[in-house]
Amino acid sequence: MNAEKTILAAPVLVAEPSVLSGADREANSRAAADAERQARYRLVIEQGSRAGSFVYKTLDRETGEVVRQLPSEEVMEMRKREDYGVGAVINTTV
Repeated sequence: MNAEKTILAAPVLVAEPSVLSGADREANSRAAADAERQARYRLVIEQGSRAGSFVYKTLDRETGEVVRQLPSEEVMEMRKREDYGVGAVINTTV
């Protein structure tokens, strides 16, 4: 170690708490609540019954409940029918 060099102290920065308006506090609180709610869910992707098809499920991590599924159970049941064809979900003839 070189005895001729001196060590200088670095200036200390002190973070002051920011002053938030009521609207800013409410927005931050809302954003935190949304983030907490979204962290509760997880996406599960399963292979469907047909080759190349997939089922996307949003599960509640705490309860294990399926919150949303795409395609829906109704569409999955429709696909099993013999008379099902592409576009069968929407009736375009009137």
